[in-house]
Amino acid sequence: MEKPSTPGLVAKGAVLLGVTLLVIYPFVGVLGTSLSDEVQIARSGGFVLLPTDPTFDAYRAIFDGGTVTRALLISVLVTAAGTLASVCATIGMAYGLSRREVTGSRIILMVALFTMLFNPGIIANFLLVKELGLLNTFGALVLPSLVSAFNLVVLRSFFMGLPGELLESARMDGAGDLRILVRIVLPLSKAVLAVVSLFYAVAYWNAFFNALLYLDDTEKWPLPLILRSFVLQGRTLESIASSEAPAPVQAIQMAVLVVAIVPILLVYPFLQRYFTKGVLTGAIKG
Repeated sequence: MEKPSTPGLVAKGAVLLGVTLLVIYPFVGVLGTSLSDEVQIARSGGFVLLPTDPTFDAYRAIFDGGTVTRALLISVLVTAAGTLASVCATIGMAYGLSRREVTGSRIILMVALFTMLFNPGIIANFLLVKELGLLNTFGALVLPSLVSAFNLVVLRSFFMGLPGELLESARMDGAGDLRILVRIVLPLSKAVLAVVSLFYAVAYWNAFFNALLYLDDTEKWPLPLILRSFVLQGRTLESIASSEAPAPVQAIQMAVLVVAIVPILLVYPFLQRYFTKGVLTGAIKG
């Protein structure tokens, strides 16, 4: 391969820098607006990039109000429990489907893949959740989306790509399927498991539609639904923020948005290095 020329490197760097600035610009604006007072917001037309006199009144208002704090705790718990349950269920199902000796594994795999093409619809899902007695419970936020067919296929492909001789030697030494899975398969699957876990965590953290459908009690609403109701639907300020810590409406909206984004941004960089390795090894067999 030829060594890239200097103009080519400069052009690539310029394009990369431009794309990076375009991506970072709205995030900086959201953070800047959340730290601004009413005068700065009015002067800049509602979008402050660099506040001259930062203030945390908006954050103080939403956390003193109690609604955001409660919704944040609910989102953290649902994301943690849902991710753990989904990863465990996907691992068990993917490992079982990766073993050719399992009777009916191909039929079960086809059924799982069928769900990627056809969705039963909102009404059917709602009736199922209602019959299972999950309405207005946190189980309705986890169980309907417990296993993702895409993540299942990625894990199954990775498990099938592991050396069969390694598993057979462990079985000859007297190890059962559970011990092989825990002691051999999972330690070799850290990269793809990190990617799948992040996929599930992001999905649970950002999910609001299940909560909108299945939760009537606003006390159980997760943070994404609070964000949607306040920022997009314009719920009253008193429903989310404390009146003892006054702050502009735009600043409070951006503060809620920052609170919803920051947790994922803190986790994402630690798992980013697994993305290329995990997805490629899970998608390519052999």
